[in-house]
Amino acid sequence: GRACGVRGGARAGSFTRPRAPSRQSSCLPPSRRQGLVFSPFRPRDPGGKRLLPNRVFTGIVEGKAEVSCVDEGEEFRTLTLQFPEGSLNRAKVGASVAINGTCLTIVEVLRDTCELKFDVIAETLRRTNLGDLVLGDACNFERAARIGDEIGGHNVSGHVHTTASLCEQERTGDRNVRFRVRLGDPEYAKYVLPKGYVAIDGISLTVGEVSDDEGEFNLYLIPETLRVTTLGEKPVGGIVNVEIDSQTQTIVDTIEKLKARGDL
Repeated sequence: GRACGVRGGARAGSFTRPRAPSRQSSCLPPSRRQGLVFSPFRPRDPGGKRLLPNRVFTGIVEGKAEVSCVDEGEEFRTLTLQFPEGSLNRAKVGASVAINGTCLTIVEVLRDTCELKFDVIAETLRRTNLGDLVLGDACNFERAARIGDEIGGHNVSGHVHTTASLCEQERTGDRNVRFRVRLGDPEYAKYVLPKGYVAIDGISLTVGEVSDDEGEFNLYLIPETLRVTTLGEKPVGGIVNVEIDSQTQTIVDTIEKLKARGDL
């Protein structure tokens, strides 16, 4: 059945759901949906442009969407997200959108309410913080880049490697914030290098100081990033998705293989 305005959800990294013959939905009525932030950094050309190969994202978050409905299925859930007005130009079924840095496919477009629906399988819910989303939660979104768009961040695939927890938060100066992040899987720490790139909940950020032994590193956020993205509302202990930079991973893995063969 459908119950409006009822909150509920599973914690990230622990999504388990028994097989059930029926589906259950929880939705927020339109009157309870909050105002959303939209920063049209890459305005969509009405004439249309071809998408970049491999559905590339840039890590420049376009704004925040709100979870308006959660429809629980058999080993998956359908998320309905409400987007800011004007942000769904040319959105269509089959297109890709990064939600908290996770590449999802649009399964339905509801233009009257400025909403999109996404099917999310159990594996994605376990490995990302999408399994933690409940009604009314905000999440970052970015639509796939098109040829000719400015690449203001770095190439992001939307394939989340691991999650991390925000273990410390400190204001630096008047409005900037330093986050201390601890990787959920320390094995990925070797790919996080000072001044390197990392995508946190889909946001392209530059890595600050790194503590290799603990799998921790610092991130420094400016006011605009805090305003446009969910990191401005993320509490200490909050879970974020992490995608490491593909070029860094390739270089590190190649060097390790060459060393193992004795070629270095």
